Amino acid sequence: MGTILNPYISFRDTARPALEFYQSIFGGELDLRPFADFEFAKTDNAEDDNKIMHGHLRAPNGLNLMAADTPASMEWKGGTAISVTLSGDDKDEMTGYWEKLSEGAKIGEELAQAPWGDWFGMLTDQFGVDWMVNIDGAGAPSN
Repeated sequence: MGTILNPYISFRDTARPALEFYQSIFGGELDLRPFADFEFAKTDNAEDDNKIMHGHLRAPNGLNLMAADTPASMEWKGGTAISVTLSGDDKDEMTGYWEKLSEGAKIGEELAQAPWGDWFGMLTDQFGVDWMVNIDGAGAPSN
């Protein structure tokens, strides 16, 4: 296996529904490990037991997302200045991702032709994660 760079998203209490939402968009295998599964990770707060200590979505097209809940006893640094970016040239696939990610999202910039010739859009999904979608100009939707 070569080198892989994966986004690892921190949530306060919504890692499970967020990863299940992303699985509904991208497909693939979802591995969810709650804090209760790991003796070393147990906290004094029983409410943390069912929260996700480590979650990993492996989509069949090679997309990977990892996520975890931050226990109540730790500082959560939500809303950090990072975006997950999807780029590709399959207009149907990319537009489908955009439409599904848009459900319950705050649209920052509608998916539209950008000055550089590609189609580009930005949104913050229903879980507070920022996304950028870029469709290569050759495969972009036509007006």
